[in-house]
Amino acid sequence: MQIDFGINIKDLGDSLDNFWELSTQKVKILQDNFDSSKGAPVFTVEGKYTTRGWTEWTQGFQYGIPLLIFDATGKDEMLKIGKVNTIDKMAHHITHFGVHDHGFNNLSTYGNLLRMSRKGKIDTTDEEDDFYALAIKASGAVQASRWTDLKNGGYIYSFNGPHSLFIDTIRTCRILLMAHKLKHKMLIESDVAVDLLQRAVTHAVTSAKYAVYYGEGRDQYDVSGRVAHESIFNINDLKYRCSNSQQGFSGFTTWTRGLSWAMLGFTEILEFLTIEQPKLENKEEVESILLKAAISTCDFYIENTSLDGVPYWDTGAPNLHKLGEYQKRKAQITNDFEPIDSSAAAIAGQGLLRLGKILEKSDSQSSKKYIQAGLTVLNTLLGDDYLAKDKDHQGILKHSIYHYPNNWDYIPSGAKVPFNESSMWGDYHMVEFCLTAQRLAKEHYTFFDGL
Repeated sequence: MQIDFGINIKDLGDSLDNFWELSTQKVKILQDNFDSSKGAPVFTVEGKYTTRGWTEWTQGFQYGIPLLIFDATGKDEMLKIGKVNTIDKMAHHITHFGVHDHGFNNLSTYGNLLRMSRKGKIDTTDEEDDFYALAIKASGAVQASRWTDLKNGGYIYSFNGPHSLFIDTIRTCRILLMAHKLKHKMLIESDVAVDLLQRAVTHAVTSAKYAVYYGEGRDQYDVSGRVAHESIFNINDLKYRCSNSQQGFSGFTTWTRGLSWAMLGFTEILEFLTIEQPKLENKEEVESILLKAAISTCDFYIENTSLDGVPYWDTGAPNLHKLGEYQKRKAQITNDFEPIDSSAAAIAGQGLLRLGKILEKSDSQSSKKYIQAGLTVLNTLLGDDYLAKDKDHQGILKHSIYHYPNNWDYIPSGAKVPFNESSMWGDYHMVEFCLTAQRLAKEHYTFFDGL
């Protein structure tokens, strides 16, 4: 990536204003035209949102988007859409024991509502606040119950089963931290209390140890900052077995959306630890481990993405070499070899901004590098090539990839790779990316604001 050190958030003011208008229009279009009885919207086909009945992990993003738009703009219609749908349609996600997605679904909805209430941005009753808080407490405990103990650690396991650690889950740990902040106790057999803070941190440390590489000779493909989508453990002897990937090309390459989950997840947990200063054993050691993971992954992203900050779907994709030195050119949206993934950029860009804020006092030079890298990505995504300005397109951010190995992404007639489509997670994180950047000059936005 070529970092633009000249750009600042004020330069993006008009683009952000236009973005809020566009995203508001898209929320209304989806609200009026999508049949929610068929499931949650996941990704678009020819610009129209479609479903894929798997785990409905995107429904919280659908209703979280208007809540974030309200937070940024004060548009009451957005608050109403997000709030009414959260209350009417999100309850079953609170006690969904079969997924690792609680931080995605429930913090994007109930969490945003409680955060804005506690910050005085929306008017609520005490009973309403208690309702949101109870949803978060229950969701945090359900998420934490998906636990595999290791001899020196443990992790929240994925929907693949107790042997499987997904890097995605690092960002859903927010729900445990928020439940902890709300003073919730998770009780298991014999009324033994589980510390939700410790469980979230232990998961993060385990992810940093096994899912992230540091160029220390771990295997033939050990490049600093590379990330494995899935880490496999033998639950009989509790030993690590191998890296793997469900949505990337292989366990020895880096699926860039998994990389971006790591960048954002590690930095958000670091924010919580450094800003909230919770009581935690070995806190300095934990912060050091997570900071190393955050810096390594962010540096890898900067080094292995296109000139304008948008990555291809996997840094080891089999035909990527046919594009030549892709890091020295802007991302080629339409090409014959491998697709880009704008959703990875929207997630990663937010991680870059957050890492820059974390380092502001301790390393001003690095802080500036990461903040400017994040703004470089944002400037690209706010451009005409990436925003779905066609009024008939239901998405916000174009050129997102869902599951390329499974052939789930729509490829237009005559093309060889998918492009031009949106995803609900890409749209949500683009909205959150813009909110995060917009707040840079004033107060830093975090998921635990006001709690």
